[in-house]
Amino acid sequence: MPMPNVKHRWLLLVLLGTLSAFGPLSMDLYLPGLPELQQQLHTTPALAQLTITASLIGLAVGQLLMGPLSDYLGRKKPLYAGLVIFMVTSFLAAITDNIWWLIILRVLQGVGGSAGQVLSRSIARDLFNGHQLTRFLAILMAINGIFPIISPVIGSGILVFTSWRGIFILLAVIGLILIGLTMTTLPETLPVDRRTNHISRAFIEMGQLVGNRAFMTYVLAQGFVYGALFSYISGSTFVYQDYYGLSAGVFSLFYAFNGLGIVTVTKLTGNLTGRFSEQKLLKISVLLGTVAAIVLLINAMTINAFAIMVAGLLVVVSLVGMVNTTATSLGMQLSGEHAGGASALLGLGMNAIGGLMSPLVGAFGTNSVTPMASLILASEVLAVIVLFTFKGEQS
Repeated sequence: MPMPNVKHRWLLLVLLGTLSAFGPLSMDLYLPGLPELQQQLHTTPALAQLTITASLIGLAVGQLLMGPLSDYLGRKKPLYAGLVIFMVTSFLAAITDNIWWLIILRVLQGVGGSAGQVLSRSIARDLFNGHQLTRFLAILMAINGIFPIISPVIGSGILVFTSWRGIFILLAVIGLILIGLTMTTLPETLPVDRRTNHISRAFIEMGQLVGNRAFMTYVLAQGFVYGALFSYISGSTFVYQDYYGLSAGVFSLFYAFNGLGIVTVTKLTGNLTGRFSEQKLLKISVLLGTVAAIVLLINAMTINAFAIMVAGLLVVVSLVGMVNTTATSLGMQLSGEHAGGASALLGLGMNAIGGLMSPLVGAFGTNSVTPMASLILASEVLAVIVLFTFKGEQS
């Protein structure tokens, strides 16, 4: 299907990139305020980090609903519903005084935000296939990658004038803006004649993808790499600020630099597509990430040099851009007409495994780099095992 003749094509690309960035928007924006949130709500680091996990759980579960629904109803109706849920729960999160209510609201906020994540990938698959899909996803994910760069900086700026509550107000405003842009910019990319004819059939078709070994290879490999990413996301604010004594503003600069690495590698992936197969690029990126994780852990357990830690994290985080682009493209190309269900399962792998890894950093301790580095390495090793052993017919 050719790209729709939309007057503002780049506005459409920016919109889809933003919709795909609900993970960074929901987490990175308020990461600098996590220590303050912990203090104001009189809770523990583990429970404060559980608000990250809660959002990831919502993102994962929500995608399992939104994906099949979009194969049945089209892309826009589920997207509208998700954006409204995201906007309302963001506002309620800003006014709660209880950590458990905040955790519940974060789950619901994740469910709402999941619509943007799953449908941005589904819409891309509606429009493109093969190397064209990989290049288009590279553009979307490069736009997506901007948010980890700017979100902590914006969050730190907001904290100068208000508390972490103001960050959730901003998220509610972003949700409202995206509703307006979706109404005016986004076309319906799944015609009625291409939709699944019954909602139960849409869920059955998604379930059938679970039995596709090649598809699940990409889901799990990408998911474990996201486990490494979210181990970093969950632990970095405490490592940089509490262990190394950096201010929230300086931490945000380091965090933004890693986000720039994701954008750069994502752009590189788009340029390399066609010269190298997506499978080869995926394997190379996972292996390099594992090597960097080994260096990161050895450093944490020996000399604990700040520069080596920063360099190791840069490599691990940047390579997520290549893994994300190639694994998503390969998985979506195996989806046939069931792009919504395929996108949901890919999102489930990323958010569920990331959600499981995030609280472990706090549970194992935040007074050294070793817990974060250990979990990053464990995740990368699992990705290698899956990618090189658990594989079926390739696309």
